[in-house]
Amino acid sequence: MATLYDAPAEDLIEAVAAKLEDELEQPDWMEIAKTGTSRELPPEQENFWAIRGASLLRKVAVDGPVGVDRLSTAYGDSKQGSTRYRVRPNQKTSGSKKVIRTLLQQLEEAGYISNNQKRGREVTGEGRALLDETATELIEELDRPELERYA
Repeated sequence: MATLYDAPAEDLIEAVAAKLEDELEQPDWMEIAKTGTSRELPPEQENFWAIRGASLLRKVAVDGPVGVDRLSTAYGDSKQGSTRYRVRPNQKTSGSKKVIRTLLQQLEEAGYISNNQKRGREVTGEGRALLDETATELIEELDRPELERYA
């Protein structure tokens, strides 16, 4: 059986997002909210909420236990220093903590993530099983010779 480390990250996130679409509910405020201070507009993808939820689930599984602040740094971006002359170096900005916190709470309600008050958020056995089963299905679908040894 393959694990989440064996499947390509982008393909795994898309496959898990398809499974999570029914369980995660995008709030109304997300239509006008940005995903970080470096962004000018809200996301344009129709299934952005499910994709970000799947990405967070994978990120917590790989890096966990992890908190909202560290995840916000990971989902941040670089902002141009001076827009007119570009003489200052880029500055690192953090991602929206509200989006990350709301998604983590929804994943907790679904049973995929647990909150350890002292250490941060960790993936539960159910969340790990979802990621590993999806990775196994994905490797069988991709039919890549370098990934066949994991199936």
